[in-house]
Amino acid sequence: MYALSLIFASMWAVCKKELRQFFSSLTGYIAIIVFLLLNGLLLFVFPETDILAFGYATLDKFFELAPWILLLLIPAITMRSLSDEFRMGTFELLQTAPLGRRRLVGGKYLASLIVVLIALLPTLVYFISIQRLTAQGGLDVGGAIGSYFGLAFLACVFTAIGTWCSSLTSNAVVAFIAAAFLCFLIYSGFGAISRLPLFAAGADYYIEMLGVDFHYRSISRGVIDSRDLVYFLSLILLFLLLTDRNLAKRTTA
Repeated sequence: MYALSLIFASMWAVCKKELRQFFSSLTGYIAIIVFLLLNGLLLFVFPETDILAFGYATLDKFFELAPWILLLLIPAITMRSLSDEFRMGTFELLQTAPLGRRRLVGGKYLASLIVVLIALLPTLVYFISIQRLTAQGGLDVGGAIGSYFGLAFLACVFTAIGTWCSSLTSNAVVAFIAAAFLCFLIYSGFGAISRLPLFAAGADYYIEMLGVDFHYRSISRGVIDSRDLVYFLSLILLFLLLTDRNLAKRTTA
């Protein structure tokens, strides 16, 4: 128990340092504001996606658009997490601290994830507003809760991918581009491949299951399936382990 508390304390120390850094400049606030502003414009201003024009209570358009916005927001948040340490030479100093690579990775990942969840939190206003505006019936609460769970798991996966990409290079812009591309590929790439005529004989379903979008839509139906949880947790663990391996290579280099 003492060892676990010590591990968590060191991870939390890294996390707090990252959060202070992120919110010490306008960059962090601008990223969150742009995310909320873009969502607001798409959902309530642009006529093609205006949810108030549908004539019935739904947040389906928000849960459809949010992953694509997160594809850009999360790489923008994670791109500097490790790449700046390499660029400024502070990674060598971190190696002398009694942290350990996995605690460092865990702290960096946790800080980025907290920022993403902070950005998602105000979107609950959409749920409350639509619920209040409906004359009767209201939203499908179970479906909305499931969709928010799906969005949170999606954010966890994208953050792990972004953290890994940041560990590959000292250039933050390269880390951003790599993370955005990989998130896009894992989110929609398998679904696109599954629709090729070559896989129409039955393999299409299994190929689609490899993509994040399949499991995100599954949870968004309001049913938490253990297979979806195992999928998301496996991806998160995979990319965090790959990040740890990259740091190990830099340590021994």
